[in-house]
Amino acid sequence: MTRLSTYFLPTEKQAPADAEALSHKLMVRAGLIRQLGAGLWSFLPAGWRVHERIVQIIREEMNAVGGQELLMPVMLPAELWQRSGRYGIPELFKLNDRKGAELVLAMTHEEAVTQHVAQVVRSYRQLPFSLYHFQIKERDEPRPRAGLLRTREFIMKDAYTFDRDRESLDAHYERYREAYDRVMERCGIEWYRVESDVGAMGGLGAHEYMAPSPAGENDVALAPGYAANVEVATADAQPVELPEGIDAPELVGTPGLVTVADVSGRMGLPAGALLKAYPVMVADRGLVLVLVRGDHRVNEIKLQNALGAEFRPARPDEFGERIGPAGYIGPVGIDVPILLDDAVEPGAYITGANRENAHLRGVEPGRDFPFKRGDVRSVEAGDTVNGSPIRIEPAIEVGNIFKLGTRYSDPLGASYLDESGTSRPIWMGSYGLGPARLAAAAVEQYADESGISWPASMAPFDVHLVGLGREGSEEREVAERLYGELSETGLDTVYDDRDAGPGEKFADAELLGVPLRLTVGRRTLASGEIEVQVRRGRETRSLPLEGAADAAVELWRSLP
Repeated sequence: MTRLSTYFLPTEKQAPADAEALSHKLMVRAGLIRQLGAGLWSFLPAGWRVHERIVQIIREEMNAVGGQELLMPVMLPAELWQRSGRYGIPELFKLNDRKGAELVLAMTHEEAVTQHVAQVVRSYRQLPFSLYHFQIKERDEPRPRAGLLRTREFIMKDAYTFDRDRESLDAHYERYREAYDRVMERCGIEWYRVESDVGAMGGLGAHEYMAPSPAGENDVALAPGYAANVEVATADAQPVELPEGIDAPELVGTPGLVTVADVSGRMGLPAGALLKAYPVMVADRGLVLVLVRGDHRVNEIKLQNALGAEFRPARPDEFGERIGPAGYIGPVGIDVPILLDDAVEPGAYITGANRENAHLRGVEPGRDFPFKRGDVRSVEAGDTVNGSPIRIEPAIEVGNIFKLGTRYSDPLGASYLDESGTSRPIWMGSYGLGPARLAAAAVEQYADESGISWPASMAPFDVHLVGLGREGSEEREVAERLYGELSETGLDTVYDDRDAGPGEKFADAELLGVPLRLTVGRRTLASGEIEVQVRRGRETRSLPLEGAADAAVELWRSLP
């Protein structure tokens, strides 16, 4: 029985002063969540109902593809993370117990699940299978913000598949991809699946599930038949008109002109006719000069993948002597490896001259400097994929799937004996989904000026019944009777039986966002009807009082 007179639903008229994301504002105002500290949130009863409805959708789809649910601890031996090579991740919480043993608070559970499998699996006959759990994760997030969108503690569903080889992993991955697609559809949000970087997880390939939203912290490149996180997106660059070539580079005085905009403006050329230099220090080889078109930006994720090693921007004292002064560096006449972006076409460009107040014009890659190629730029809106222009929009990452391969089974000793008795590493996949992020994405996508508008599949309740009138009035008696009838139909119903005015009750109902609101008031009762509002679009209609509960069921089933 859920009566608002005794239910813990502390609604607020004003959003928190520091709230920027719409989901942050509305989920606090609707009494769904409350903050305890930076990046630390409690789910209040109605918010937890939303979370658990999403969890149930995910659980059903995981079970449908053969996932076996278990539960692993949050606190893990640090030794496992040291063996996997992930102990140095700065966001990983590290601690010691009273005996000095090193421990970590898990961000994910690849190490833990691989350790269990390594201790049990011996033969190819035990493969394939998959395991999953819903568990708290801890992340030492440096800038927690936006309510549930960037937190230090969160619950995630992570699943893991275990197979004999790459072909079997690919098949398992495809089944989980289809399961994730069904989860997204059942949750009722707008979404797309995009190519992504493997990041700290490692492995052979990955996809992310994105929910478009202005509050999203990921940028996604989209074109017909193409979707990728900007971190890894590739596209054909928009063409740029280059100046006519000359026989050899020519020195041009550019006193005080150190930016692309300054130089291109003075020379009357588009920014893309310049080569922008980005010197970096690479972990295993020292100084490298990266070059992109002047109208492009270096993508650090793609650059690290192209270099195959970690890097950092070089300091002026590190590149000044070997190349030239900051603001005027270029590729001609230097003894430093050069990585040239794939979007730089053959032709004549403007570059730094490696001396104060000077640039070179007519510089041609290959003729005037040696280089290696790599895709190291961020795509831009208007670039094309198969002839179609891309657009870039922000999105919330709500899930991800990875082909881990043997990334964890090798260092943690998870292997099996094949038919010939040969030991081989187990091939793994990893699949994560965040119920809280799915909830926040739904709020971001469907809220209006009055509050939240939940998809029916994840709403905290199916029906919000509002009873007007004082205790003992006819409308209150009808509302009580209808509450019982609605409960018997199986619809989860929250009943506002508080001694509050109609304005307060309606405002709280629209803020909470339950898909269907039924109102029992004196005016409609006089005509033998009750008022119904469909929250999405706030469409109001009436239902006959006789059989109202069954009619509400039919209406609810038609809702998105």
